[in-house]
Amino acid sequence: MHLSPAREEILDAVSKMNRKMRTMFDARVRERGLTLSRARTLLRIAEGQALNQKELAEELEIENATLVRLIDGLEAQGLIERREVENDRRAKQVVMTDEGEAVVKLVNQMAVDLRREVLAGLNDNDIENALTIVRKMTRNIEEAA
Repeated sequence: MHLSPAREEILDAVSKMNRKMRTMFDARVRERGLTLSRARTLLRIAEGQALNQKELAEELEIENATLVRLIDGLEAQGLIERREVENDRRAKQVVMTDEGEAVVKLVNQMAVDLRREVLAGLNDNDIENALTIVRKMTRNIEEAA
């Protein structure tokens, strides 16, 4: 079955937009001494409910070894701390430091600014229509998986 040109283009366009946004955000957080991966990890930790490293890796959808490197970097920057979990000396809980909380506020503002720039010129109806389409495509992907 042959797809219309628009149907062939839409996934590439969404993928390209996502890559460009990630690149933009990465460049901005690098100015603050972070990487996109570290910023994502830091934002997740800041959401609260202290997680152990295994749970955090699962939520970020990364390998535990990758998470360990990210956490090592964040800890070296003084943004997070590892704390022992009561009744399990092997497990470590990851928590924010005061400096980490200040950086999270900055990173959150950077994300707000990026969203504002990316969505400039789009009205609420445009956004609702696009959101409906993306949600349907996401459901199709989940059902196919």
